[in-house]
Amino acid sequence: MSFDLTVLTRKHMGTPVNQILTWLAVSDLLTMVSYIPFALHFYCQFPNGDEQLHERNSHAWMSFLVFHINITSTTHTISIWMCVTLAIIRYIHITNPTKTNGFRLKRIQQTRIVIIIVYISSAVVLIPNYLSNELHETLQGNKTIYYLEDLKLGRPGTESTVLINVWMYAMIAKLVPCLLMSIFGGLLVYNIHVKIRHRRKVLQISGKSSIRLSEHSRTTKMLITVITLFIVTELPQGVLIVCSACIDNFFDNVYQPLGDVMDIMALVNNSINFVLYCSMSTKFRQTFVNLYFCAGRRGRTTSYNGVALTDKRIRRFDSNSNNNMLLHS
Repeated sequence: MSFDLTVLTRKHMGTPVNQILTWLAVSDLLTMVSYIPFALHFYCQFPNGDEQLHERNSHAWMSFLVFHINITSTTHTISIWMCVTLAIIRYIHITNPTKTNGFRLKRIQQTRIVIIIVYISSAVVLIPNYLSNELHETLQGNKTIYYLEDLKLGRPGTESTVLINVWMYAMIAKLVPCLLMSIFGGLLVYNIHVKIRHRRKVLQISGKSSIRLSEHSRTTKMLITVITLFIVTELPQGVLIVCSACIDNFFDNVYQPLGDVMDIMALVNNSINFVLYCSMSTKFRQTFVNLYFCAGRRGRTTSYNGVALTDKRIRRFDSNSNNNMLLHS
């Protein structure tokens, strides 16, 4: 994901879609960074939780666990809403493409505001979730053991505030964004096929124009793939959370045993974007190669349909073209 950030933040890559992908990479990176010490301590150093429990569940490490739960739930919520924003912004571009450089700059500024709103609101709406993760202590022999409060989810005696919190998290962080991504993802697929069919029929495009249109379509397909991966990983977890709140003992018998599997799926989803960008985006791939393998060149160049472009010409091309090859909207 550090590769994503270094490539997407290049000046000639400045578009609304790339802005979203950049901050999506930031939230994904924060999620994965938090998982490294968590996995090393709780799964590698102490794979059996009953052994050396006082060391495994020390105050420092259990405090970190609370932080880990809170930060990953926040960054993951940010990621899924950034993906919703990505689908909406791309749909807006396809139905109303930017025609002037001023309009494009205005749309970039609007996208930045939306990104800030997503980051702040994701943290605010999860405040009840933060408050539910309370740390307690108990004595085991002559040693102090720290543990998280049992919420008794799906068992008799579950507090109404816990149920409300679980329902809010399931709806806001899982089900509603998956629904929105499904709607706008479907609209993206429909509109790109309509546009391709219309241009081929009316304009009778030449071979060169056909390549441009194909690359434009490939960008949308790449973004649809990113959206689909989020839906596949997040929707089942949202359904399981709802079932945990509605069905007795479902949380203990089903949700918790599947917890590690869901975490792995989410981490794989976070880490696969770089492969997608390189495989489906010509300009991302060229920028990556020029950045990491051609750094010694004077006057970095890339190409579009076989024509070499310098940095200056790239910027001029980006600002005037409506059929940019990749990640441009």
